[in-house]
Amino acid sequence: MTREMMKGNEAVAEAAIRAGVTAYFGYPITPQTELLEYMAKRMPELGRAFVQAESELAAINMVYGAACTGQRIMSSSSSPGVSLMMEGVSYIAGTELPAVLIDVMRGGPGLGNIAPAQGDYNQIVHGGGHGEYHAIVLAPASIQESVDLTVMAFDLAEKYRSVVVVLTDGSIGQMMEPCELPPFKALKTEFPDWATTGAEGRSKRILTSINLDPAAQEVTNFRLMRRWQEIQANEVRYKTYFMEDAKFAVTGFGSCGRLALSAVRAARAEGIPVGLIRPITISPFPTDLFEELSHKLEALLVVEMNNGQMLEDVLLATHDQIPVDFYGRMGGMVPFPDEVLDEIRRVAKSNLDTAGHPRDRWLQRMRAKNL
Repeated sequence: MTREMMKGNEAVAEAAIRAGVTAYFGYPITPQTELLEYMAKRMPELGRAFVQAESELAAINMVYGAACTGQRIMSSSSSPGVSLMMEGVSYIAGTELPAVLIDVMRGGPGLGNIAPAQGDYNQIVHGGGHGEYHAIVLAPASIQESVDLTVMAFDLAEKYRSVVVVLTDGSIGQMMEPCELPPFKALKTEFPDWATTGAEGRSKRILTSINLDPAAQEVTNFRLMRRWQEIQANEVRYKTYFMEDAKFAVTGFGSCGRLALSAVRAARAEGIPVGLIRPITISPFPTDLFEELSHKLEALLVVEMNNGQMLEDVLLATHDQIPVDFYGRMGGMVPFPDEVLDEIRRVAKSNLDTAGHPRDRWLQRMRAKNL
């Protein structure tokens, strides 16, 4: 392994290269463009394929075609560009192909801005494309974790013939941190028996998501569901901090999990028995963990850079067994640890008003701040 100071986007690109990606297709969009630029230089140097497509729509369909060969294939984009890719992602999922997508989230909706946000949660976690499918979604909170999860993404994609999304944001993509890069994996020389590697001397292989027969489509959907059950049983990942004696907990993914940890440490220094739950796989979601903790904690605070999208999954997992509150910032606004610390103090010192939805209570508090 080598240890280097790298920008997040470039570290992800180098991690993918070392994981054995053989072809990258993409289109520039801030704040992920450095990833594409890095690939534009490194992939040709190594004799691998790089194509800057004419659009995100073209890029994801190039991924679709290339993934049929069984090679390690990827693309990257940012929120509006990922929206354009969603039809292609559904086609890839329906054809049961392994592929990796990096989404460096930015403020929205619409064209929005280039500041970091987490508004893509619902689109990515709950399927932005048509039909019934699930993507595996990994949410790093540091440059090192971005590297590690990018390498893991290719392994999971191949293991389950699945789309895997590494969901970062403009903050993680643009910051610089030291990270350890893995050794180079040898490029693949053997391919699965479904791959379209040329039909000379054998019967042809057809990969498609077109099932005009509804009965055959249902069989495919049941197969996808059973595979998803296997993923749920084996691939849930999360980290917890200070949970051994915690009476209260904060949860957030990605950048919010990272900044919430600073707030939790400060609250601990004040004597507040609070811990942190940081989901790493937000799809599959660590439902069992939250269900278990709902019987042990006095209250739970969800922190996100959106209007409460992961919040809904937390509420489903906790079954109204525990007071749940929410704090969010939107549109590219990143909460400061001090803001989260204030929320922890509020949750810990009072019996929470549980009337109505946590989002509605949050909106009332934000309105009082003239937001």
